[in-house]
Amino acid sequence: MKSIALTDAFGSDHLRLIATDLPDFGPDEILVKLQAAALNYVDLLLIKGDLNPDLSFPVMPVSDGAGVVEAVGSQVTEFQPGDRVVTTYIPDWIDGRYTPANSQMTTRPGMGRRPGQLAEYKSFRAHELIKRPTFLSAAEAATLPIAALTAWNALAYGQAKPGDTVLLHGTGGVSIFALQFAKAAGLRVIITSSSDHKLAKAAALGADHGINYRQTPDWVGEVLAATTGAGVDLVVETVGGQNLNRSLDALRLDGHISVVGFLEGQHSSLDLVSLNLKRAKLHGLSVGSRQDFADMLRAMAANQIHPVMDKTFPLEATPEAFRYLESGHHFGKVVIEI
Repeated sequence: MKSIALTDAFGSDHLRLIATDLPDFGPDEILVKLQAAALNYVDLLLIKGDLNPDLSFPVMPVSDGAGVVEAVGSQVTEFQPGDRVVTTYIPDWIDGRYTPANSQMTTRPGMGRRPGQLAEYKSFRAHELIKRPTFLSAAEAATLPIAALTAWNALAYGQAKPGDTVLLHGTGGVSIFALQFAKAAGLRVIITSSSDHKLAKAAALGADHGINYRQTPDWVGEVLAATTGAGVDLVVETVGGQNLNRSLDALRLDGHISVVGFLEGQHSSLDLVSLNLKRAKLHGLSVGSRQDFADMLRAMAANQIHPVMDKTFPLEATPEAFRYLESGHHFGKVVIEI
């Protein structure tokens, strides 16, 4: 079968199409014909060597995938051949609290220790999969495990209520999912981007107010003006770095910031005086549990929410897909069909 791997060095130019054997599967495992995988920023960090430069090659990247069950082991009862499935990112976190025991990086697919989803076939344990709704294609479902579930919990942990205003940064996968979920929940959405074209696309999805941060460097002032000086109820912080302080400036008193990304930087010098005076709540997120995933899928089915896919690449064009993701030209998700 065909697979993609970093064979000898980091970087998109070192992603190679290789031939591997069809995987074995035990009595408690499930053989899946993978049909699609979706790229996330964490996948880009991995292939560039920024996530863990000490990994041993070869490395099969990409955490999120979807496909169809090909066969099941004799002890498997939850799935059967023909089931349409999507992978989970933190497989041991079934429900409840996030703990050291259920959140090990070594269990996460595509992070270097366990193989990712860029293969025609792969074996899974039952808790590493979840059934996908029939209204979603495999390509759509592949976009969900990290970006969609992160966006879902960013709103849920912020206890957003109908009529609240949420601030979203950029138009990548997490922000666009957050926009879709926010509108389904009756929230008002302010979104920023450096592209008027992308802001127009966000408006077509329901965004109430768009701000081009290049044309309007004082975007905080515009956010405050759009909220009659009060500030937003919730920020989904995907940028990180010093942008976190600006998000804090745009937040209302007793507001909530869900910190989910660090495109601008992994470190921030936070203004603690502003944090205290605003009684702001900061919540760091690490995607979500399998139960969170099930709850999100039910909500998507009830509201017929389809993921926004920017561009799809064939498996052989995986290096090009990563370069496109790194360019920042995408709106929504970048997908690889297998």
